[in-house]
Amino acid sequence: MLSRRRFLAGGLALATAALVAACESALRSLTPTGSPAPPSPTSPPTAAPSVEPTASPSAMPLRQLIGQMLLVGFRGLTLEEAEPTRSLIATGELGGVLLFSVDQPTGGLRNVESPEQLRALVSGLAAAAPSGTPLLVAIDQEGGEVARLNPTHGFPATPSAAEMGSGDAGTTEQTARRMAGTLADVGVTLNLAPVVDLAVNPDNPIIAALDRSFSADPDVVIAHATAFIDGMHGIAIRCAAKHFPGQGSATGDTHQGVVDVTDVWTEQELEPFAALSASGAPDAILTAHIFNANLDAEHPATLSKPTVTGILRQQLRFDRAVISDDLQMGAITEQYGYEEAVALAIEAGIDVLLIANQIVYEPDIVERTLDIIEGLVSDGRIDEATIRASVDRILRLKGVAPTPSPG
Repeated sequence: MLSRRRFLAGGLALATAALVAACESALRSLTPTGSPAPPSPTSPPTAAPSVEPTASPSAMPLRQLIGQMLLVGFRGLTLEEAEPTRSLIATGELGGVLLFSVDQPTGGLRNVESPEQLRALVSGLAAAAPSGTPLLVAIDQEGGEVARLNPTHGFPATPSAAEMGSGDAGTTEQTARRMAGTLADVGVTLNLAPVVDLAVNPDNPIIAALDRSFSADPDVVIAHATAFIDGMHGIAIRCAAKHFPGQGSATGDTHQGVVDVTDVWTEQELEPFAALSASGAPDAILTAHIFNANLDAEHPATLSKPTVTGILRQQLRFDRAVISDDLQMGAITEQYGYEEAVALAIEAGIDVLLIANQIVYEPDIVERTLDIIEGLVSDGRIDEATIRASVDRILRLKGVAPTPSPG
């Protein structure tokens, strides 16, 4: 298991000072002098899509509760090809799906061939969801190189975050609104965007090198991320800002293996997350798998209770859903077995377990994960109340507001 015990006392003091500095900085105006213009006032800033009442998750059996915590990639261009997934949705054992255009293991088509095809596929899957627990349909539609819906499959071209960040925030909001229209047309409900990592390392192979960051300047990132979210909200698309607590300084790719940012990460990278948490803009925040001994001497961010619960929940007071990055990435699989990674993620404070099924494809990954978490509850390692609290936040993310449980 990865360990950096040499950090301990000195590192904890540094982490505390860094967090205080970042929070104080982020609570200033989101668009100080010299930053891009604020989003257009034509739509209320940070206004999330409306919510509707539904039954409390207290009435749901444990296996269905666990199913709500899963956001899983699958294969199939048609409802027939995706039948195993449709059946799991129908039984309430799978609450969310993640769409990809290309199947990484084979190089062939995965879920996207054309707008008409995708609309039919998503509509059929969504229709299978039990009443009161709508299907979460997620995608990575950041713009530029990371846009699953692109001209190859008949969708509009989109600018990258770097392109958006070089202009004014009002234009970013308009661009995001058009992108949201594309997503809504095919039934997507959650965009795993915007990226709010800072482009502080121009050689970062997974962020700056792909133009996925708005800027190296936190003020610019805050302004454009807020505008992007406002644009998405204008068409009722929810957003997950990523990758907490910031991986813009990284030199490696967590898809491939462990990436240690202990010596390069700074408190400045936390500023966009602090500001967005304070404003209430994002509907969810997605974590990074980066290891930072200044925040946790034992675990990468996704599996770190001091990072997810301690910083994001308690210090930044973010009370909405927290989504893991893909639990099949090398940064996780190189150091932990899958069962232990699932347990640590839930213990850290993760609500939604993202399993892309791209680096490796496991047809039975949903059933396997359900069994693992049921076992963790049965053995007493995970409290069922923790699961129910996560489902409360997940249902709010889906646009339904659970009735508080009695007492």
